[in-house]
Amino acid sequence: MAKDGPNWEGLLKWSLAHSDGLGSNRNLSEEDRRWFMEAMQAQSVDVIKRMKEITLVMNTPEEVLETQGITPADIEDMLDELQEHVESIDMANDLHSIGGLVPLLAYLKNSHANIRAKAAEVVTTIVQNNPRSQQLVMEANGLEPLLSNFTSDPDVTVRTKSLGAISSLIRHNKLGITAFRLANGYAGLRDALGFDNSRFQRKALNLIHYLLHENSSDCSVVTELGFPRILLHLASSEDAEVREAALRGLLELARDKKGGNSGRVGEEDEKLKQLLEERIKGISLMSSEDLEAAREERQLVDLLWNAHYNEPSSLHEKGLLVLPGEDSLPPDVASKHFEPPLRAWAANQSTDNNSSTEKKQTPLLLGLGPPQEAENAQGTSSTVVNVDEQNNAPR
Repeated sequence: MAKDGPNWEGLLKWSLAHSDGLGSNRNLSEEDRRWFMEAMQAQSVDVIKRMKEITLVMNTPEEVLETQGITPADIEDMLDELQEHVESIDMANDLHSIGGLVPLLAYLKNSHANIRAKAAEVVTTIVQNNPRSQQLVMEANGLEPLLSNFTSDPDVTVRTKSLGAISSLIRHNKLGITAFRLANGYAGLRDALGFDNSRFQRKALNLIHYLLHENSSDCSVVTELGFPRILLHLASSEDAEVREAALRGLLELARDKKGGNSGRVGEEDEKLKQLLEERIKGISLMSSEDLEAAREERQLVDLLWNAHYNEPSSLHEKGLLVLPGEDSLPPDVASKHFEPPLRAWAANQSTDNNSSTEKKQTPLLLGLGPPQEAENAQGTSSTVVNVDEQNNAPR
């Protein structure tokens, strides 16, 4: 199922051969122009045609594929290719119209764990910051097999990939969040935190933080389910990212309690105080390099202490909250984890059609490229893409 890509090496040789070394291109003969156009047409891929071919394979019964010598590894390669195609938001939305979404969701129930995991990855790519595809997947009942795999699949990779797909599917999707709640999704997240797998725990914690941040009324639900005790335990994890994610969850619960909502977090006050004192002690013993890497943890510990006890932590007195050279103001912990990625920006066509078109139609660069001044000017407009382990991850 492997595919042949464009002949980049040949195009590069052709480009260099027609450059005078000064950044300007020589005039091309009619024969050269004709050769180039023919080469481009020969190497170009009709994406919709390929997606239709992949859809045909996905609709073919597994036993028929086996008789044709198609292996599970071939199916994985095919899904890899499909994932590349649906990275374009237009192609992601077109997958349903050509009949490919339903058989893709059916692969979530495939007998091979690697195929189930890969299908979940493709779903993640399709729905990430894409309201239209989120709606189509919900209408196709795609949340149900994802939840089933997340909560009960025997393969932890399938569980992790399914959780990532769920996170992307319900993010900024009120109907998806409601369906997740009704399907007892919080209980699934609680169970996920008990797995001895840091990556799985991080994804679950990031989704918990997002849900609590967006819906503070859910704090009472997670409190009733015993999340505070679990978060306290994970806040002492050896994995720094798990610690930080657990502290973010505790901070959301603390802010909700401070806002006047009832909860049982108070019953864990002594354990929380002990935890924060241990973290402060651990931070005090860190090397300079580790202190820089633990900047967010330092801020979270201080914010959590302040939320519970209405006073700064001892990190202030020790001079460990803001190190020399760091900004005087603490980082915006929430926005770091909820800044919309590039694809969310691209989905809003009305904001900047020119930028969107430029992203989808990147021209081939022939010759040695623009002058240095133009390169410097272009460099100032580069966009930083924020990706979700929380999210919804990866994709």
